[in-house]
Amino acid sequence: MHHFAYRDGSLHAEGVDLERIAAEVGTPVYVYSSATIERHYKLFAAAMKTVAPAGRTHVFYAMKANGNLGVLKTLGALGAGIDTVSEGEVRKALAAGIPAGRIVFSGVGKSAEELRFAVEAGIYQVNIESESELDLLSKVGAALGKRQEAVFRVNPDIGAGGHAKITTGSSENKFGVSFEEVGRLYARAANMPGVRIMGLALHIGSQIHEIDAFEAAYAKIVALTGALRGEGHRVDRLDLGGGLGIPYDIPKTFDYGPGLIEAYAAMVAKVTKGLDVELGFEPGRLIVGNAGILLTRVLHLNQRPMKRFLVVDAAMNDLVRPAMYEAYHEIWPVKEPAPDAAEVAYDVVGPICETGDTFTTGRVLPVMKQDDLIAFMTAGAYGASMSSTYNQRLLVAEVMVKGETYAVTRPRQSYEALIGTDRVPEWFG
Repeated sequence: MHHFAYRDGSLHAEGVDLERIAAEVGTPVYVYSSATIERHYKLFAAAMKTVAPAGRTHVFYAMKANGNLGVLKTLGALGAGIDTVSEGEVRKALAAGIPAGRIVFSGVGKSAEELRFAVEAGIYQVNIESESELDLLSKVGAALGKRQEAVFRVNPDIGAGGHAKITTGSSENKFGVSFEEVGRLYARAANMPGVRIMGLALHIGSQIHEIDAFEAAYAKIVALTGALRGEGHRVDRLDLGGGLGIPYDIPKTFDYGPGLIEAYAAMVAKVTKGLDVELGFEPGRLIVGNAGILLTRVLHLNQRPMKRFLVVDAAMNDLVRPAMYEAYHEIWPVKEPAPDAAEVAYDVVGPICETGDTFTTGRVLPVMKQDDLIAFMTAGAYGASMSSTYNQRLLVAEVMVKGETYAVTRPRQSYEALIGTDRVPEWFG
């Protein structure tokens, strides 16, 4: 479940009125519920502990979903590891107090500088995605006098996901090495001075609600494990990635129960039974998606002969998912509508000079007026983390709620800071 609900006629995040946050912090603003993050992580971690003996499963939160320090500290306190995809993410995970031994470094385009930082930091694992990366990692490790533990990310040619742009396991996607190449790469790596191959990894996509695609991919990696072991190779770890989907069309009485997670855990236990490996999991959206909302204020209502435009102060630079993925987000008025409130259809749009700056078209909502507050629900994943300063708009503020209190975990950017990132060419004097 999430912890956003109406109390005394106003939408609350846990025990904090969103009207209060809007008044004190301003809008647009992301608001995260600590209780929701904690519940979803505990639910997932507990299910994964049923898959293998104690200490043989590891949960690495996929930080790309939401890298807010408050989120990372919350998860770190629960014992989560972190899956990162850049040096910046590694650095931020360390800054949040996550031990280097609980950090995985994934991604197809790691540079020598990024790998050097990760190896020096002593991270748990690098997920290698190409032969050239294998060579580079070994070179970096050897120069530092270390053998970095790593796994090969394989591409199972099984793609899945809620949109073509978030499918990662197809042979036409850029991720991983082919199954046919792994044996040769394993043999090469055995004699390399700067790398120690520990196993395999895969990730087939995001926002997946059906277990079948996972099972097919995992069956292939289990078979590959057997083949590699038959050739005398060490396969101690399987990193099974993430990708379990969440509901975006949530009703007001939404309770995110354990059904999908438990079914997934049961499938993993069945497919890996008797394999004797450590298992890694990389949930991201699953943990934080329903834990966040984007709070925004109505600026203008623009009535046309055939349409009603609801112009809000949030824009596609703050929440790009609808423009990029045609993504759906529930929209809840902060002031609770009466049961018999009149409703109309709105195109909800932002202020950016792009027709694509449209959150939804024809969405039926209670009649709105200028200065009303609304919340884009299920915005905790790939919301703030994908935000930008397009149109020279300020980076949005972020707030974390815990019980009856809240903290600003990322202040709204100032115009001085925004302009201060530029430098005038010296020839202008």
